[in-house]
Amino acid sequence: METIRRTKVVDILKRTDFGAVVNVKGWVRTHRSSKAVDFIALNDGSTIKNVQIVVDPSKFDENMLKQITTGACISATGVLVESQGAGQASEIQCSEIEIYGLCGSDYPMQKKGQSFEYMRQYAHMRLRTNTFGAVMRIRHNMAIAIHKFFHDRGFFYFHSPIITASDCEGAGEMFQVTTKNLYDLKKDEDGKIIYSDDFFGKMTSLTVSGQLEGELGATALGQIYTFGPTFRAENSNTPRHLAEFWMIEPEVAFIDKDDLMDLEEEFIKYCVQWALDNCKDDLEFLNKMIDKGLIARLEGVLKDSFVRLTYTDGIRILEEAVSNGKKFEFPVSWGMDLASEHERYLVEEHFKKPVIMNDYPKEIKAFYMKMNEDGRTVQGTDVLFPQIGEIIGGSVREESYDKLMAQITERNIPMKDMWWYLDTRKYGTCPHGGFGLGFERLILFVTGMQNIRDVIPFPRTPKTAEF
Repeated sequence: METIRRTKVVDILKRTDFGAVVNVKGWVRTHRSSKAVDFIALNDGSTIKNVQIVVDPSKFDENMLKQITTGACISATGVLVESQGAGQASEIQCSEIEIYGLCGSDYPMQKKGQSFEYMRQYAHMRLRTNTFGAVMRIRHNMAIAIHKFFHDRGFFYFHSPIITASDCEGAGEMFQVTTKNLYDLKKDEDGKIIYSDDFFGKMTSLTVSGQLEGELGATALGQIYTFGPTFRAENSNTPRHLAEFWMIEPEVAFIDKDDLMDLEEEFIKYCVQWALDNCKDDLEFLNKMIDKGLIARLEGVLKDSFVRLTYTDGIRILEEAVSNGKKFEFPVSWGMDLASEHERYLVEEHFKKPVIMNDYPKEIKAFYMKMNEDGRTVQGTDVLFPQIGEIIGGSVREESYDKLMAQITERNIPMKDMWWYLDTRKYGTCPHGGFGLGFERLILFVTGMQNIRDVIPFPRTPKTAEF
């Protein structure tokens, strides 16, 4: 008998050439047995939908059929026919089954309502479930959308280093990279570790951001974007933080604050529209199973222009809310760093649409942000989203060497390893700006998932580096 080439489930479900002999391979979602007929729902990851394999048990070995349980991997060959049941247009009348891998009763992803917390213990198996299949397909589509958005607008994909000797945010919460023997560290007379014999000859870390190197790219190529993994050794166990996450960081020469806010809004709307256009089945599944308001919220983001709101006006709105009886966990005053509850109040209750907050007090923002003429505020531009809070953080960068040095001196920022960054302001400086988007926060919003650990295949968090 000639070998029938495999067809992916996503393609089988589109076919209408009933009567054709087809082959599918995948993992069993469910197997329902009766004396007259067996129904096997098969999924191969190409779509959220399963193809139904209809089996006449009289034509197969009974013991073999009994072994085909949830999670088993099989190849099924048969005739493509119009489906008699509701919910699918076609099914396969099976003539041949080959078992690739059986699955015992201890398979951790049995078809029952396990919690996401339970599934995290089995991150190597949770990918085979409907929910995580949907999330990972959407994650792929968002990556494609990001590259397409920037490529179509003349940006260049710029690879910033993962190993760095600089701390972009001044956060100090970085993972060290070393080849030194940690059991025998050489130290100087002050007790400080000597790095001269280390691989790079100095202390190096995993990067927390590609922005500073991105600025170098923008001053040569005009407009670039980075898209890669970043790392933060912050001992934070919240549903919004990972130790290893992906960042998208465009940097653009000759951009002003208004143009930057336009770019932020256009970018995020493009990604949401892409998801609605290209991930329909997965979004409908998540809308039904995870978050009933998901699709309506995504469509809502596209409907209106984002609010442009200065920090000062935002504080005034929050203070008015407090005087009208609104209770916040953290007090509201000018100069404070807004908490997530404040951001979400502005977005979800006051304006009921995304907000781009700008002109923040200089003390709560990074040293490289361009100062406004008032001397108190800087041109930061943060996009605040429903359910998430801040999803994008951006700014116009300070291009003046003297003003940048004044901020570095005022804040006591060690710059001995950052001479190259200051050179961009010494040699042919230009106005420029950019933003950073945490990829996983975008996926959280687009999928309706509640915990950032559930939108990355293998989460890295404090005390967790399995798989």
